Amino acid sequence: MKTFIVIPAYNEAKIVSCAVHDLKIHGYRDIVVVDDGSSDKTFEEAERAGAVAIKHVINCGVGAATQTGIDFALKNGADAIVTFDADCQHSADDIEGLIEPILKRKYDVVIGSRFLNKQKIPFSRRVFNKIGNFLTYLISGIYSTDSQSGIKVFSREAAKKIRITANRFEYCSEIFREIKETRLSFIEVPVKVSYTAYTKLKGQNFAHGLETGFKLIVRSLMR
Repeated sequence: MKTFIVIPAYNEAKIVSCAVHDLKIHGYRDIVVVDDGSSDKTFEEAERAGAVAIKHVINCGVGAATQTGIDFALKNGADAIVTFDADCQHSADDIEGLIEPILKRKYDVVIGSRFLNKQKIPFSRRVFNKIGNFLTYLISGIYSTDSQSGIKVFSREAAKKIRITANRFEYCSEIFREIKETRLSFIEVPVKVSYTAYTKLKGQNFAHGLETGFKLIVRSLMR
């Protein structure tokens, strides 16, 4: 199985090489970093670390960057596509367990869930995730323990059916609606997560949460 790792990245020059090196140590070679219009050296650092780097001329959002990476992986013969955060909060050690259900052809999509693993999660992350889970259920009818997870695996067939049109953080919930509408099977698998001072500055915050919720409601009404 040819596995591609897709890493959307925005101004992650300080740490993107850490994510790439972690993946390489675990034997993953097909790594694509999508530099989403960064103003720093994210593109150069990703290439220096040994990843294929693609650059958006302007910042389009994490959803758009993820879709760009998935398109690249499909064009280059990927059998499985893993999305992976650039800030090193995830461990490449978890990927083998995430790919296994797809390798055995039991599921089309695998979601890495932080909340199925018994570890301490910052209060703000737990609150934002619960809100995200509720909104995801409203628009898709699917309940997930970690709808906003950045680490997911798609089979080739699933990646071809799912189309991410939401540019920013609401894309995570959109994926579940695509799973429901295209009748794909999915499972959640526990993953570890590392929260540092750096990673806590990234991802969802209260403002992002409000923006994401508003966009999801608007998108649902326009369908």
